[in-house]
Amino acid sequence: MVLRFTVGRPAQSEELDAELKRLCRLVSDLARIERGVPVEDLERPVALLDSWVQGIRPAPCLMGLTTDHPTLPGEGRSIVTSDLLLMSDDGHWARTRSNWYRLGRPAGRGRDDA
Repeated sequence: MVLRFTVGRPAQSEELDAELKRLCRLVSDLARIERGVPVEDLERPVALLDSWVQGIRPAPCLMGLTTDHPTLPGEGRSIVTSDLLLMSDDGHWARTRSNWYRLGRPAGRGRDDA
């Protein structure tokens, strides 16, 4: 799920607020695991998952040509981003699991297209 936000607006959607709380809990759990806290001592209640298998599912992402990427050198380098989490209503900003992106023109639009 990609969450939409409005640039410069102090209060966002309930969905964004809920995702923020979920991610804060995840970060807290990761920090506690890093400190050696046993999983049994983490948040309760814990659901049982029976007859499980590990699966793979597609996630929203962006594909395009990047310049000034923090870890991928080059100009106009073709990439596929990590999972897309946030996109501004105005279409100028996007946040993936690992980076912010300043969005240029969508694919198929020339420099003179509005």
